[in-house]
Amino acid sequence: MMAQPKEKKSRLLGAGEIGVSFEFFPPKSEKMEEQLWLAVNRLAPLAPEFVSVTYGAGGSTRERTHNTVARIVKETNLRPAAHLTCVNATREEVDEVARAYWAAGVRHIVALRGDPAEGVGSAYQPHPGGYANAAELTAGLKKIANFEVSVGGYPEKHPESKTIQADIDNLKAKVDAGADRIITQFGFDNTHYLRFLERARAAGIWVPIIPGIVPIHNFRQVAGFAVRTGASVPAWLARRFEGLEDDSATTHLVAAAIATEQAMDLVDEGVKTFHFYTLNRADLVYAICHLLGLRPLKVAPLETRKLAS
Repeated sequence: MMAQPKEKKSRLLGAGEIGVSFEFFPPKSEKMEEQLWLAVNRLAPLAPEFVSVTYGAGGSTRERTHNTVARIVKETNLRPAAHLTCVNATREEVDEVARAYWAAGVRHIVALRGDPAEGVGSAYQPHPGGYANAAELTAGLKKIANFEVSVGGYPEKHPESKTIQADIDNLKAKVDAGADRIITQFGFDNTHYLRFLERARAAGIWVPIIPGIVPIHNFRQVAGFAVRTGASVPAWLARRFEGLEDDSATTHLVAAAIATEQAMDLVDEGVKTFHFYTLNRADLVYAICHLLGLRPLKVAPLETRKLAS
């Protein structure tokens, strides 16, 4: 009989050892809304610590983000975190949105400076009378109510930061303003995350720093996202997807293997919490979480609970 390969002890994961959170984006159409709620329904039994809902450039999805988060509050047992940005709004307008979230039962905000309405790459200009950056926004949110506040971090430096140290200084300002957690931009080389973690700790930043992971449903699309957000795409990663442009089934198998290996390697470094950028797709994320040891709780589907309420 063939001997079974030995696994590293840290990879023998059991229930409760790994914490996860999931990011969704608000749907633009009826079909996209159906896909979103299928994804939410699929992933909810994994009992994520929270689920976040993004906010479009320049606040372009404000209403859709609010409606999505409000529905999560009403129809699920999940803890939603609403993204909120500073772009194209006065402080009073941003504060009004935050108060509306609190009134809707939302207690967690992901505070971001946000991208210019003109898109990534355009020069950012603070709105006159608005919050200048995520640090100011974080401080403002803490004055409004006892929000839990998460902020963003960039292991390879924000594209607009002049230096790595300037980026760390900006991160420290957000934490000093009251941020409770840092969620990193996704990346594919764990070395960048570990160096970022070391720099942050050396700067006196002690809040949790959660690595962001994106399963690659479409390599060309995700590589494009990476370029715009300052995340490098290693040559070895590109090679793994060579020739799979028209083979989505194999792409997904390869993607699940890569993301699971990335997470497992971080587990070996002592990381036990992960934030998944789902792109409103559940299957790959679900498979990766299963390999990390998560198992679904027995909960009723959203549709069943809605009928029962």
